[in-house]
Amino acid sequence: MAAKKGSDAKKAAAAKKAAATRKKNAAAKAAAEAAAKRAAAAKKAAATRKRNAAAKAAEEATAQAAAKRAASAKKAAATRKRNAAAKAAEEAT
Repeated sequence: MAAKKGSDAKKAAAAKKAAATRKKNAAAKAAAEAAAKRAAAAKKAAATRKRNAAAKAAEEATAQAAAKRAASAKKAAATRKRNAAAKAAEEAT
C-alpha cells in the first residue's frame, strides 16, 4: 500500500506541475496576444496620423494655391484698371 501511496503522490505532483505549466503557458500566450494587439493598434494609429498629416498638407497647399490665385487675379484687375486709365488719359490728350 505504501508503494501505491508514493505512486499516487508522484502522480498528483506531476498533475500539479502540469497544471502550473499550462497556467503559465496560457498567461504567456495572453501576454503575447495583448502585445500583438497593442502593436497593431500603434501601427493603425501611426497610419492614421500619417494620413491626417497628408490630408492637412494637401488642404494647406490647396488654400495656399487659392490665395495665390486670388492675389494674382487682384493684381491683374489692378493692372487692367491702370491700363484703362492710361489709355483714357492718352485718348483725352
